[in-house]
Amino acid sequence: MELQLASRKISTDMDAFVMGIVNCTPDSFYEKSRGGLELALKLIEDGADILDIGGESTRPGSLYVDESEEINRVVPVIREIRKHSDIPISVDTRKYAVMKACLDAGADILNDVSALEDDERLVSLAAQTSIPVILMHKRGIPSEMQKSTDYDDIFREVDSYLSSRADYAARNGISESKIIVDPGIGFGKSLEGNALLIKKCGQLCGGKYPVLMALSRKTCIGQMTGRDASDRLFGTVAANLISVQNGASLVRVHDVASCRDSLAVLKSLR
Repeated sequence: MELQLASRKISTDMDAFVMGIVNCTPDSFYEKSRGGLELALKLIEDGADILDIGGESTRPGSLYVDESEEINRVVPVIREIRKHSDIPISVDTRKYAVMKACLDAGADILNDVSALEDDERLVSLAAQTSIPVILMHKRGIPSEMQKSTDYDDIFREVDSYLSSRADYAARNGISESKIIVDPGIGFGKSLEGNALLIKKCGQLCGGKYPVLMALSRKTCIGQMTGRDASDRLFGTVAANLISVQNGASLVRVHDVASCRDSLAVLKSLR
């Protein structure tokens, strides 16, 4: 499996790329995901293919932060990582100024929970720099998104939204080969809706684009297992494996080593 960045290509012999989470925030829902260089180096050692770095929590109930605060949280960490590693770095942001600063510091991928809606300048930045973009579905803003989780047909609505945002990106100069879609597990969705999206993730956009699944330790895993975020590792591993078997090409995780082990077993048994 391959992924084309702006000026280089990365590959994996596993069934999916493993994206390790580094939250440069004080309020991300899983405390052990909060950190900087030390956490990043540990995830690299554990075998991450990509790091995803964010300076604004999007957990249910969280509040947005201003761009200067986000830049101050994220950019120094990217600069430090670049002193040690050329691992691809994805930036979890909705803001042009943040992404521009991160690209200047050495980032490679835009991971936008607003699917290029919140800041109209992002699409041209991504097109001009030829970086991959991850387009995610969500309903509302994090502080209120779990108040509205009913859909007439959740797969159809999420699929239609992601297809329209991918079309928007392509019309504005982003190569279709650089588009990745994410159904936004937990972002304005019920347990039943999340479960259906896990089962059908590979069918999103007719299979035209790679699918990122971000399931790690989320509330839906807790609802399935009855466990708190600190004790959702096994549930996460199972959900990730099922999503990969159902067509996911990237998995965004807190626990890189266990994810890689599970993918290695999947590869061997194929």
